[in-house]
Amino acid sequence: ALQSSIVRGGLKSGSNNLDIMKVFDGVSEDLSTLKAGTLKGNELVGLIVENVLSNLKAPTRNTIIHWSDVQVNRSLISDIKDGNSNNQYADAIRVRNPITKEFEPVNLSQDYKMAICEKYLKQFNDEHMNEAREGLGATNMGVIVMNCNNGEVKAMASYPNFDLNNPKDLSAYYTEEEIAQMEADETYYDTLNKLWRNFCISDTYEPGSTAKSLTLAMGLETGRIVGNETYECGGSLDVSDRHIRCNVRSGHGTLDVSGALEQSCNVAFMKMGEAIGVKNTIEFEQIFNIGLKTNIDLAGEARTASLVFNEDTMGPTELATCSFGQGFNTTMIQMITGFCSLINGGNLYEPHMVSKIMTSDGATIQNIEPRIMKQTVSPTTSEKIIEYCNTVVTGEYGTGKTARPAGYMIGGKTGTAQTLPRGNGEYVVSFMGYAPADDPQIAIYVVVDRPNRYGQDDAKFATRIVRNILTEVLPYLHIYMTEELSEKEIKELEEKQLQDTIIMQQHAAELTGETIPEEENGGASGGDNAGNGEAPGEDNSENGENTENGTGEEEAEEERLERNEPWKDFPIDPETGYAKDPNTGYLVDPETGAVVAGLDEIPSETSSEAGSEEPSAEKQE
Repeated sequence: ALQSSIVRGGLKSGSNNLDIMKVFDGVSEDLSTLKAGTLKGNELVGLIVENVLSNLKAPTRNTIIHWSDVQVNRSLISDIKDGNSNNQYADAIRVRNPITKEFEPVNLSQDYKMAICEKYLKQFNDEHMNEAREGLGATNMGVIVMNCNNGEVKAMASYPNFDLNNPKDLSAYYTEEEIAQMEADETYYDTLNKLWRNFCISDTYEPGSTAKSLTLAMGLETGRIVGNETYECGGSLDVSDRHIRCNVRSGHGTLDVSGALEQSCNVAFMKMGEAIGVKNTIEFEQIFNIGLKTNIDLAGEARTASLVFNEDTMGPTELATCSFGQGFNTTMIQMITGFCSLINGGNLYEPHMVSKIMTSDGATIQNIEPRIMKQTVSPTTSEKIIEYCNTVVTGEYGTGKTARPAGYMIGGKTGTAQTLPRGNGEYVVSFMGYAPADDPQIAIYVVVDRPNRYGQDDAKFATRIVRNILTEVLPYLHIYMTEELSEKEIKELEEKQLQDTIIMQQHAAELTGETIPEEENGGASGGDNAGNGEAPGEDNSENGENTENGTGEEEAEEERLERNEPWKDFPIDPETGYAKDPNTGYLVDPETGAVVAGLDEIPSETSSEAGSEEPSAEKQE
C-alpha cells in the first residue's frame, strides 16, 4: 500500500515491472552466508528495503530499484547483524543516483518517512492552522486512493491523526493545562475516541456535487436522459414552495448535459432529477450502495441507512436537493466505491485493504481476490460518465481544473456542501477523480471538512491536495505520463524534488522494453496551455485574479453575452482577490461566477427530513 514501503506495495508484475523481492534476489545471493540465525537472506534484504530503501531521500526514492543499482557492504551488514558495529543498515547500502549515475550513500530524511497522503493532509493543516479561527486547518480531512478495477485500497489517511506508538498522547493538539482539564471533566477519553475515529469510514456528511456524477448515471441508465438535452439556468429554480438557488446567482445560461456537469449547475441537475423521478432515484442510490455498508475489511464502518431518503420521505424538494448531493449522508468509502463502478465499466467491487496474507517467512497463505458485488451501470453508460467527468478538468469552465497533476490528464467531479445548521457559513469541500483520463486505473477522493479559511465554499481546497498527491502517486505506481511537461511543470517537479519522475518513466521503459511517445517523455512544450500545470483557462494566481489569456476584447464580450457572464465585469476586492457583485455585495469566483462569500447572510430556504437529518441546501457547488 502507498502508506507502507515498496516491499508491501510491490511492483505490478502485470505490467512487466520487476517484483521487488525478485529484484533483490541478486543481493540476497550475496548475503547467503547470513542465512543462519533469526534472519535469513531474503528476510534480511526485506528488512533493509523496508527500513532503508523505502525512505530514500529524493531524487532516488521514486526510481525503479534494480539489483544492479544497489551496492551492499556485506561485511558491514554481517557486523551489524552480529552486534559488532554501531552502524545502521543504511550505512551498508549505496544506491545509483538516476541523474548522476553514480553510487551514493543512502540519505534518509524525516520528511520522506511520512506517507504521501498523510504528508499533504498535514501540509494543508500547517498552512491554514489558526487562519480564520483558532484551531486546526480543517475540522476533518480524509483521502482514499483505490484501484478502481478491483476495489483494492491503495491508501487511506485522515487528519487529525495520532501516534500509533503512543495513541493516548494528545500533546500535538492540546496544552498540558487543557489535557488536565479534560481529565478533571472526565472528557479525556471522549477526546481520544474522536481522534481515533477513521474519518474515511466512520464519519458521515452530505457529499455535495460529487454526487452529480451518480445522478447523471441514473438518468443515462434509465433512459430518462439521452445526452442531447439542454437546460436553461437563470440562477435559481422554484420547487414546490421553495426557491432553490444555483451556485452562480446570475445563472449559467443554456447548458448541454456535458456543460451542466463541467460547470456543476444545480438548476440543470434539479431538472434532471425531476426527469429521473423519485422511484428511480431511490432504486439507484441502493444500486450504488448509498445507505449500505461496503463491508470493507476495517472495523468501525458507519451505518447510513437512516440518513438517506426512501419513497415515503422524498418529496419534490428532497428530490431536487438530492440531485446535487444534499439532504442525505454518506461516507467516503461508500462514495468512492460507487464512483469506481461508474468508471470501470459498471462493476461495483467490495473494497478491501488487505491484498494477501503471508507467513513470517514470506509464504502466501491466502490471496484476497477481487469480489464483484453487483453491476451498477452498463459499459456504455460508464464510457459516457468518463467522457463527461473529463470535461470537469479539461473544460474551459470546468470546476476541477486545479486537480490536474503535472504530466497527466485526469477526470473527476468537485463538491461543495453546506453543513448543519444551514446558513452557518461552514462547508465540506471535496474532489473525487481518476487517472489516467482515457483509461482509469486509480480513483482518488479527498474531503476537507470545514477548512479554516475565510470563504470555506471553494473546492480548490480539495483539488490542490489531489494535485499534490497524484503528482507523487502516479509515478510511484508506474503510470506513464500522458501529457507534455511545460517548463513551469518541470520547475514544479524540481521544487518538490520529484524531477526523477521523468527519468523513472524512461528507466521503466528500458526495463520493460516499452517505448514512451515523444510527447510523454517530459519534453517541455511552449504551446498554448499545453501541460502548464493547470488546465486551459485556469486561474493561476492565489489571489483569484483572472490570468487567462484573452482572445480579443470583441470575442470576449460576445462570449460573455452568450454565456451570461456579468461577473467578468465585477470589480476585484483587493482584500480577498475575489470579484465583488456591486448589487449584492457577494464575493464571487472571477472565473466561474460561483458565490464564495456572503451567501450565508440569507437564511436557507429549503427544509425537510431524511431520517434524523435536515437534508436541504440552498446553495452548493
